[in-house]
Amino acid sequence: MLDVTIVVFKSKTMFGLFKKKSPVEKLQDEYKKLMEESYKLSTSDRKASDLKRAEADEVLKQLEAIQS
Repeated sequence: MLDVTIVVFKSKTMFGLFKKKSPVEKLQDEYKKLMEESYKLSTSDRKASDLKRAEADEVLKQLEAIQS
């Protein structure tokens, strides 16, 4: 599974090097980053984890508003 991820990543950087991200892609990346941070914080600082999750929920609402 790791090999597949690396291959996909390489192809994105080769062909998408100069491609600008759409607002939807930017929000998706932001949502993913916030959810990962929330997960990492969940084992050490529950309050900070909940705050990150709330930020992620706001980004998700923005994403849904753009897509609909």
